[in-house]
Amino acid sequence: MRRSKKRIGILTGGGDCPGLNAGIRAIAKTAILDYDMEVIGIKDGFLGLIENRFLPVSYEDVSGILNLGGTFLGASNKANPFRHPDFKGRLRDVSDMAVENYQAMELDGLICIGGDGTLNIAYKLFKKGVRLVGVPKTIDNDLRQTDATIGFDSALITATQAIDKLHTTAQSHHRVMVIEVMGRYAGWLALYSGLAGGGDIILLPEIPYDIKKVCEVVLKRNQSGKRFSIVVASEGSRPKGGKMVVKKIVKDSTDPLRLGGIGNKLANEIEKITGLEARVTVLGHLQRGGEPSPFDRMLATRFGVDACELIAKGDFGKMVVLKAGQIKKVDLKKAVGDIKRVGLSDPVIKVARSVGTSFGI
Repeated sequence: MRRSKKRIGILTGGGDCPGLNAGIRAIAKTAILDYDMEVIGIKDGFLGLIENRFLPVSYEDVSGILNLGGTFLGASNKANPFRHPDFKGRLRDVSDMAVENYQAMELDGLICIGGDGTLNIAYKLFKKGVRLVGVPKTIDNDLRQTDATIGFDSALITATQAIDKLHTTAQSHHRVMVIEVMGRYAGWLALYSGLAGGGDIILLPEIPYDIKKVCEVVLKRNQSGKRFSIVVASEGSRPKGGKMVVKKIVKDSTDPLRLGGIGNKLANEIEKITGLEARVTVLGHLQRGGEPSPFDRMLATRFGVDACELIAKGDFGKMVVLKAGQIKKVDLKKAVGDIKRVGLSDPVIKVARSVGTSFGI
């Protein structure tokens, strides 16, 4: 029997972040109000597509979720149809099953909200015939082609507020405070929060540091009467000639490496070399939690509305992006692959150096 309405699907892949619910809300309301579509929510990202788990989403379901963190559809940063573990833990390609489930849902289009891993998977599914559109979200802000991603601004606020609070205890106890922030292989979160929070030293994956230079800055501040220092370190930071600190390896994840531990490594080395007391704070998943900032609510809403419009027009294989304040579209192929990293000539690097911030070199 022929359906009278078109049907659109939504999934949120990868790690959660503030603003996902705002994006789901925008997509669902636009689909229902502007295009008279049915909306299907796929549970737990691509895992729901693999296991055929979904639910109908009504206008009422998305009312009142604009300011809520997380995603009510659920997410998974391990589910990958092209590398899915069987009951023995062996990785198999079940993408054909995911495509069959997509077809069984009778979707006229699918919107995938996610970061580089999610959108890489989405592009592969698009090449297998899944009609879809991508929406960029990640607190790492490392997706090419877009000036901003959903979640980055909210995580930036959380990290900056944490640095602000650590300033007072650092001053009181005359300590070196090392704050480890997320970001994986890109230093945007550390750079922006470090500059906004008044970090004395900012360490990024893109600029391998010299621990002797780091300690020189700390000692110079101490000798000049500034008896505390704030070191903001991206989790992907590494010393010159050294490697990133890997906390553990999750083989069935879209990104097997789990970074973490650079903060403790730095604090121990700073104490040993300078003789000054150092403490470390790892912000971890605090940066991915809580309510979205006004900017992220607006960005997610704008992305969601335009993504739904692309589906309605049948313009698949695209990703919505923010460029110079305007929402544009780019081919998904151009948006995935190599991530966006902080360049040494980035204007924010220059600004930070102008106000005396050290990058450990």
